[in-house]
Formats: sequence, structure tokens, C-alpha cells
Amino acid sequence: MNNRRLFTASALLCALNLSSAALALDTPKERPILVISGKIADKNAGDVARFDMKMIEALPQHTFTTSTPWFDKPVKFTGPLLADVLAAVKASGTSISAVAINDYKITIPAADAAKFKVIVARLIDDKPIPVREKGPLFVVYPFDSSAELRTSTYYERSIWQLKALDIQ
Repeated sequence: MNNRRLFTASALLCALNLSSAALALDTPKERPILVISGKIADKNAGDVARFDMKMIEALPQHTFTTSTPWFDKPVKFTGPLLADVLAAVKASGTSISAVAINDYKITIPAADAAKFKVIVARLIDDKPIPVREKGPLFVVYPFDSSAELRTSTYYERSIWQLKALDIQ
């Protein structure tokens, strides 16, 4: 009977280890396009979490069409919710320092992610976003959903050519 209990306990521990490994943040297989640092619990490269485009695509995808000051007509944006990106790394901070390829930096309150359903767009009008056209990642608020969002405060937080997030 003791051997049976030992076997059952060993099998249970093995199953728990396998399930936690399956839930761990994958390592990018392609060139990383987004690095997340700061107050995060899940990391895959030292003290940071790196994402390639396939990892971004694997997160639940959301779409909205909205007017912006950067395009002549409403544009369809597709990508994961910023809240889902933060959840993937178990972020715990209250502010996000977002950095673009050209080192433009803006602080985004973490509360905006859930309050406004902000997305990290990877597609514009169903097409990947080239670097020359504000890609490959673009933080976008659903501006047409609320007059509150159609101000310089939120336009400035919509950072394109996103390369890093530092959770503070």
C-alpha cells in the first residue's frame, strides 16, 4: 500500500510540473519584436519577457475600426488586448513605459488597458504593419468609442513602432 501511495504522489507531482511548464511563457523561435521588463512574474530571457510575432499572434485577437489623426479614414486594427499581453507576463505595476523603435517614450497608466480595451495592433486593414507604416506593433485606443479618447492625451499614448514595455 505504501508503494501505491508513493507512486500516486510521484505521478501527481510529475503532472503538476508538466502542467506548470505548459503554462510558462514560451521562448521566441523567431526574431523578438517586443521586450517586456519591470514588474513581471513570467520571464523567458533572464529578467525580461521577449515576444516574437508568432507569440503575439497566439494571444486572443481583437479587432475594432476607428478614426485616428494619422489616417484619412477609419482604419481596422487587429491584435491582442494590451491587458492580455500584460497578463501573459503576469505584470503587476500601475504604469507602463512604452518605447518605440526611434526611442520615443510615453507612460501609459496600466488601468487604461482594461478600461478602454486598448489593443497592440499587428494588422491594419487585415495586413501586417510594415515599419515604414507605424509597425510592426502599434498601441491603439478605440477612439470612436468615447469622446474622452479623442484628445491629445490618448493620441500620445498610442505609440507606434512599439519595441518595449517597462512595467513600473
